Amino acid sequence: MNCLQAARVLQSYLDGETDEVTARRVAVHLADCRRCGLEASVYREIHNALARAAEPDSGAVERLRAFGASLLNDLQAGEDDAEHGTTPPAGA
Repeated sequence: MNCLQAARVLQSYLDGETDEVTARRVAVHLADCRRCGLEASVYREIHNALARAAEPDSGAVERLRAFGASLLNDLQAGEDDAEHGTTPPAGA
């Protein structure tokens, strides 16, 4: 495998989306070719950095859950008011 061939399948290889034969050929090329090996290493680092940044703050997740629950409660309260012919107080 040459550099051009490796470049064409590098992202698929790094994502684990290549067949076994192609994966072996790319792995051998990356081990032998310093330039392509460094490129693959940079892609892996970018992927790892994005994965770390994509993890949500646990406090933010909890606030979103509470907000969703409050919306659901408001919706249910509005349905109850409609069934009983009452209207919720202003600001509720």
